[in-house]
Amino acid sequence: MIQLHQDGPIATITLERGEARNALPMAGWEALAETVRGIGDARAVILRSGVGGIFSAGADIGEFARLQADPALRTTFRQAMRTGIDALAALPMPVIAAVDGGCFGAAVALALAADIRIAGDQAVFAVTPARLGIGYPQVDVARLVAQIGRGQASRLLFTAERIGADAAERIGLAEIRVPDAGAAAQAMALRIAANAPGAVRLLKRMVAGGDDLDTQFDDAFGGAEFAEGLRAFQAKREADFR
Repeated sequence: MIQLHQDGPIATITLERGEARNALPMAGWEALAETVRGIGDARAVILRSGVGGIFSAGADIGEFARLQADPALRTTFRQAMRTGIDALAALPMPVIAAVDGGCFGAAVALALAADIRIAGDQAVFAVTPARLGIGYPQVDVARLVAQIGRGQASRLLFTAERIGADAAERIGLAEIRVPDAGAAAQAMALRIAANAPGAVRLLKRMVAGGDDLDTQFDDAFGGAEFAEGLRAFQAKREADFR
């Protein structure tokens, strides 16, 4: 269902449940959290699909009849989904979502947990709870609003309409639009991995916001990464003037 492969500094999480169009059941969201916890010292993470034509259909609708019948199970479902999505969002290194196929329902929330979204030629996005007569978790609504603004978030939520890769880039749901999302994600991950990992992780915390980050900025000037980076910069500058 979910595979983890690490090649040097790049970790890749692959969704692979073709019989269900990569829809995740409750156990799948928990498996995602467990997979994320298995990521070691990677410098960048790619989230992708191993199934052609689909990124993910979101939550497994096959379980929804049980939610209708069992009120207690509804909280379990919501918490399982929250566990998987928030585990991805909490990773200290950058996460890139490579979307090349349908990305529907809760899968949009999953993509929003990444730091960067790349949309390929086949990418299609839709936030679909209104069609099912349900809502969307508040945390995920907040992320959607923060990503694309209140008006565009309202449009996607209220209409449940599908938008393609070009429209997704235009409204900011995807940062990059390319023919092949997987290849672009790999190239970007390698560029990230070439930088100082401690600095990249600090920058991710700064983008997210937090306390005492100015002190961490100051402290970085006394660290080994800065010393190494400064030596490399000075050596390059001297070479350029020879």
